[in-house]
Amino acid sequence: MSASTGPLTTIERLAILAIILTWGLNNAAAKFATAALPPMMVGGLRFLLALAFLFPFVRPPFPHWKRLLLIVLLSGPIHFALIYLAFGMARSLSPLVVATQLWIPFTALFAWRMLGETMRAPAVAGLAVAFAGVAWMSLDPHGAADLPAIVLGVVAAAIWAVATVLVRKSPGVKPLKVQGLTAFVAAPVLIAMSFAFEDDVVAKVSSAPPLAWACVVFAGVVSTIGASALLFWLVQRREPGRVTPYFLATPLVSCTIGVLFMGDALSPQLVIGGGATMVGVALVALTEKKTPPATSGDPA
Repeated sequence: MSASTGPLTTIERLAILAIILTWGLNNAAAKFATAALPPMMVGGLRFLLALAFLFPFVRPPFPHWKRLLLIVLLSGPIHFALIYLAFGMARSLSPLVVATQLWIPFTALFAWRMLGETMRAPAVAGLAVAFAGVAWMSLDPHGAADLPAIVLGVVAAAIWAVATVLVRKSPGVKPLKVQGLTAFVAAPVLIAMSFAFEDDVVAKVSSAPPLAWACVVFAGVVSTIGASALLFWLVQRREPGRVTPYFLATPLVSCTIGVLFMGDALSPQLVIGGGATMVGVALVALTEKKTPPATSGDPA
């Protein structure tokens, strides 16, 4: 029995647990950071920190450079501008985090349309259930209050899914090169967009509490670098379909933090809608056995 087909080892299970906890905490960190700092500045600073570690990977050659540029733009400044704006707008963490998991069924849908991949019946059913769950969750008064943020989160999830499918069409492009190029482009673009479109940037940056800066450092170093490195290590040892379904536990970590520490109110309608969404996402994830990791690790 080979290492790639046998049971997960203890170190692999610990790596999966570390990724789940890191991504779950990162969602809460993003919500806190964007409450104190301009959202696009949070994204720019996150990638600026990541670039300090990833810059050695930003070097030629750049295969499929036109497609690679599109991947970098979609998964970097475009996706993260929207997702951090969504975190900054949201009153509650939980509904937004659940909605962003739609990137998984979006990926299956776009792979079917763009790559001609087959969508099996469970994946189709899961897609329908996931979208219905988000719609039902958004009809709750608490969810409706965050509807603009949820819509932005869903759009950001769709953009991330497109980038993920484009990565499938670009075999041979190393993940760390994509991450490095994403940080190289996203950092200056997001910082420039922050100064151009957000108010009181200098004042907010100057007065941000230490915990907000700790959240930015966590996102830039622990999540973008640490968790992604563990993810790539895992998928080099195992088929992605063996490990990625475990990451569906990430929203449970974020939602628990939201309810216990950030004042999230969970009504029965939110619980049912969120649960239905995660069941639908799980159906898609468990059906898509060869789904690759996201372009830059955690989509948030």
